[in-house]
Amino acid sequence: MRRRVIGKYNGEEKGPLLVVFGAMHGNENAGIKAIDLMIKMLEVEPITNPEFSYKGRVLGLVGNLNALKEKKRFIDRDLNRCWTRENVEKAFDPDNNQQFAELSEIRSIIQLIIKEIKTYKPTKLYILDLHTTSSGGGIFTIVPEDPESLAIGEKLEAPVITNMTKGLIGTTMQYFTTENMGVDTMCLTFESGQHNDPLSVNRAIAAITNCMKIIGSIDAEHIENRHNILLTEYSRNLPKFSRLIMKHEITPEDGFVMKEGYYNFKKVKKGEVLGYDKKGMVKSKYSGLVLMPLYQKQGDEGFFIVREMDM
Repeated sequence: MRRRVIGKYNGEEKGPLLVVFGAMHGNENAGIKAIDLMIKMLEVEPITNPEFSYKGRVLGLVGNLNALKEKKRFIDRDLNRCWTRENVEKAFDPDNNQQFAELSEIRSIIQLIIKEIKTYKPTKLYILDLHTTSSGGGIFTIVPEDPESLAIGEKLEAPVITNMTKGLIGTTMQYFTTENMGVDTMCLTFESGQHNDPLSVNRAIAAITNCMKIIGSIDAEHIENRHNILLTEYSRNLPKFSRLIMKHEITPEDGFVMKEGYYNFKKVKKGEVLGYDKKGMVKSKYSGLVLMPLYQKQGDEGFFIVREMDM
């Protein structure tokens, strides 16, 4: 039986608490596999490399535990659209917390992380939310708009998408903040590839490794170059920074079907037919790059359009 905690690793020195989520969507297993392998690698590293040291603590967590068991994106509602103040209040209100299944996930996750903060008293809290997409194409990082998040996102060696926090409501990035967690906090999301691509696991491992290097938990000299190479090679010829300019929201009643042949960062033109619903053709309102075209049954967005930007 799958448990919430995938694994935990404590370094010899005090430092930041890095919480890594896998399966915030229950049909996305790559993050869980990556976290499990990373914890095991950290455990054996001091044996094979006596000079290795880790500063801080890393904690791997399953996001939507019930959806994972059902092998579905979510049970009642998309958990990565549920992290709002209103839903958190419902999750901790015994009279309201049974309204939909994902409220129990919210309560469990928050309780667990708050307990870690109180017991470990980290210098800083970092959240890395690992995802995969139903389409193929490039990998990318989604970050908040502040300078530190943008800098860390760029150092992960994958394309960075901005403005997503304004385009989406209730994501982990919007809830896991310094104000809500009571400790200096930063949260970002990493999309490591298509759901069933075996290399999505490898790229997620590379992202975790780079993140630990960036936040100062491990020294660069103890990291193999293959982690950077894996990400940079898969990001080749993709824009370093892109900005969200459009999202196509859908409901189950719309009957939306994405046209075949689209993938992350594929160029599209204004007026191009990207899919169909009960009203007919669904066209892109802008020229740009398509992101996360929907090729699965569950989802609240049919596709996103981003545009390359200079930083």
